[in-house]
Amino acid sequence: MSTQKHAHVAGIFEHPTRFAPDKSVPQLHAECAVGALRDAGLSLSDVDGYFCAGDAPGGGPLWMADYLNLKVRWLDGTEAGGCSYLAHIQHAAVAIAAGRCSIALITLAGKPRSSGMATGTMPQTAGSDRPEAPWTSTYRWSIAGIYGMCAQRHMHQYGTTLEQMAWVKVSASHHAQYNTRALLRKLLTIDDVMDSPVISDPIRRLDCCVITDGGGALVLTTPEIARSLSRPFVRVIGAGQTIYTNDGGYCDLTRTGAERSGAAAFREAGIMPSDIDYASIYDNFTIAVIMQLEDLGFCEKGRGGAFVADGNLISGVGKLPWNTDGGGLCNNHPMNRGGITKAIEAVRQLRGEAHPAVQVKNCRLALASGPGLVTGGGHAHASVIFERN
Repeated sequence: MSTQKHAHVAGIFEHPTRFAPDKSVPQLHAECAVGALRDAGLSLSDVDGYFCAGDAPGGGPLWMADYLNLKVRWLDGTEAGGCSYLAHIQHAAVAIAAGRCSIALITLAGKPRSSGMATGTMPQTAGSDRPEAPWTSTYRWSIAGIYGMCAQRHMHQYGTTLEQMAWVKVSASHHAQYNTRALLRKLLTIDDVMDSPVISDPIRRLDCCVITDGGGALVLTTPEIARSLSRPFVRVIGAGQTIYTNDGGYCDLTRTGAERSGAAAFREAGIMPSDIDYASIYDNFTIAVIMQLEDLGFCEKGRGGAFVADGNLISGVGKLPWNTDGGGLCNNHPMNRGGITKAIEAVRQLRGEAHPAVQVKNCRLALASGPGLVTGGGHAHASVIFERN
């Protein structure tokens, strides 16, 4: 079923905290939910569809719905890691189009920073009876190790350089300096990134995302209800999701599921990458942004390094304004899952509510895209295209 024109984003909320040792995870979910509903001019009693992922305590949406005292007729607990919430947008749009719910609430929250979680250097492990065990227990890859190998292969195959990767972080820092809530607001240089300690060769510490507590929430609704609310009119016009498999060990580490999720979203929206005014692209590591830009069609495969260089991702300077809140690299990466904040900043841009220093003029079409549950070379991936109407 097409999601086109049926679902409108009525409310958004990004939790202001980046360190919350005094709050429980359910409390953060609830504060995000109330914040997004308040932004929409709605309340918890209006919600009839609820969507959350593996970060929600209680093993699914059931007990968070109980905690929030929701009276729902549709629940969705799809777990796809960091891109879960982009997948939820598509699921909510389909549920709204099918009449299964009329006001859909999506929440994310977590506390990795206050619980002392380190940069992704812990080896991934899975029991021998798990299907992903060949890609985790055998090689004991960490998430930083996986992206280090992606970067090595991209550099070998396409000539991508460390300086080009560093431009991604530098661009994020140009945007984050205007975000008073960003965890890392320092304006960085190429040398800052290049001189930071090696985490997983060739990835430096500043090639990695920040680790933060917090969360976010979205509210989607029908066109009729959206028109009754005093909020800017932003609708979902295209969405796609997929799984990029390990292909029996023969997967290409320079490619991502964005090839399929992005193509599906653009096909449904009926537009081309060149039509996009603003892009939120998941940035757990700098090389991840380069690979996804290529796979989404913003540049030729192998040309992502050249595409991001010289400030080409900086709003007001380059060809493609990107992650204008500072993204996961500088601003916020709650629960080490960046999908929902990507959608939130895309909606801010379309509403004209981004910081004036990074607001894209006449922003009409925005993309949010990213991977999740990266295991070996495999991962989930989801993309959503929004339109200001």
